[in-house]
Amino acid sequence: MSSNAVFAKASPLDVLQRWLPKLVLAPSMVIVLVGFYGYIGWTFLLSFTNSRFMPSYNFVGLQQYARLWDNDRWWVASQNLLVFGGLFIAISLAIGVLLAVLLDQRIRREGFIRTIFLYPMALSMIVTGTAWKWLLNPGLGLDKLLRDWGWEGFRFDWLVDPDRVVYCLVMAAVWQSSGFVMALFLAGLRSVDQSIIRAAQVDGASLPSIYLRIVLPSLGPVFFSALMILAHIAIKSFDLVASMTAGGPGYASDLPAMFMYAHTFTRGQMGLGAASAMLMLGAVLAILVPYLYSELRGKRHD
Repeated sequence: MSSNAVFAKASPLDVLQRWLPKLVLAPSMVIVLVGFYGYIGWTFLLSFTNSRFMPSYNFVGLQQYARLWDNDRWWVASQNLLVFGGLFIAISLAIGVLLAVLLDQRIRREGFIRTIFLYPMALSMIVTGTAWKWLLNPGLGLDKLLRDWGWEGFRFDWLVDPDRVVYCLVMAAVWQSSGFVMALFLAGLRSVDQSIIRAAQVDGASLPSIYLRIVLPSLGPVFFSALMILAHIAIKSFDLVASMTAGGPGYASDLPAMFMYAHTFTRGQMGLGAASAMLMLGAVLAILVPYLYSELRGKRHD
């Protein structure tokens, strides 16, 4: 019997069941293709134009990228990203791993403690930035509180110091994200075969040695996943900067995302903003593509 005959005999209900998943997924696929990949392609196109307040299709080649290369504010934002991203990723990983190892000892009130450390992740970066701006504000935050308590010589004015303001962003970002890293590693630690740990203990290995030489090296995929997520957060950080420092003092705490927004939507240089957005996308792909390649290659050899 031909397939056409089978399809002809199928009831309307069978046809509906066959097509229903595709119909349900179709709107989401269209939104992703148009709203995500479509706008990436459009931004790529605008980066080769002289668009200002509105899109223009007068192509100027690589002129916007050349302007970006000569822009001092872009270089400040890029250097800040290196400092912010490096410290943010390293400190978040260190604190997250340490907290995960401590909680893996199955201490009392573990659920309560885990909730406390995870709570900051439930907040938006806008809320986090606003709270830390109040906390670090020299006129009403920690600085003023300690001086009111009698420590007249205490000064913590990093938020208004152009040379140190980027470290304030690191503090706020680490506070929000280290609990998430803790949750990732704790899930990985709980999946480790306990017989391996018991065998190492029988051989006389100390607990720190077991974690450093056996347990943590086996969590390579968790490390890579945490690194990818934290790097993505660092590169696209806009709301934290906007709510905490607005890029100031001056543009001392600018990050590439803040640079892109300012030039695209407030300074009437859409082409330059599009070029900076494409460089940000390139930075994300430079991290993501090798990771995906190694993962797919590993699965192919398994």
